Amino acid sequence: MKKLYLYLLLVPVFIIGAVSSCTRIDAGHEGVLVKLYGTDKGVQDVSLVTGRVWYNPFTEEVFEFPTFVQTVDYPNFTVNAKDGSVFTVDPTISFRVIAGESPRIFAKYRKDIGQITQTTLFNYTRDAFRIQFNQYSTDSIISNRQSFEDKVQKALGESLQREGFQLEQMTSGLQYPEVIVQAVNLKNQAVQQAMQVENELKVAEAQARKKIVEAEAEARANELRQRTLTPLLIQQQFIEKWDGKTPLYGNSPIFFKNVN
Repeated sequence: MKKLYLYLLLVPVFIIGAVSSCTRIDAGHEGVLVKLYGTDKGVQDVSLVTGRVWYNPFTEEVFEFPTFVQTVDYPNFTVNAKDGSVFTVDPTISFRVIAGESPRIFAKYRKDIGQITQTTLFNYTRDAFRIQFNQYSTDSIISNRQSFEDKVQKALGESLQREGFQLEQMTSGLQYPEVIVQAVNLKNQAVQQAMQVENELKVAEAQARKKIVEAEAEARANELRQRTLTPLLIQQQFIEKWDGKTPLYGNSPIFFKNVN
């Protein structure tokens, strides 16, 4: 009777164990089988493909590592250039785990991908910027920003690849020192003011030329009018506009000159 009760108690345990010893690795992931006890403790030299995996839940554990591209936006940090200027970096990187590297990554760090991303990869990112900044002066960084960022990305990519990761993309979010920003703003403001003055001078010159042209045209018109305005023409225009009435005051106009 006691054995029967013992069997009844053990059956649920075995059922739970059998159910728990099977898991499914989702698509886009690699499974890592870890030995928790015994002489084989550690990470097996295999990469578990996607699919259903059977394991002993009492002595083994399965971890999943995503192999698709992940993007992480790290908090900003400051770095000194070669001449001591302080720059702010707000980096964003896109990366993925190289296929088959999940067991080696877990064996080295003993952390899941989230913890590795926020600690190890962040440290590599910060170091890549620090090393390159130490080789550039402020003027060189500003004048050769694209070349500078390319070197940072190359150095970071090589570091991550040695650890089993593939760097897909990196943006620096580089921010210049406040003194540099103010100097650039003042320079741009001076350029804009110079352009505004130049435009105003062009407008003033155009207006002056317009007035000169108008004055010359008016002078020529007056000259032509003076040449054509003879006494006979004036008398004829007066006659055409006269209403036939003599003025009430003053002398009457003389229309015709006495030729006798």
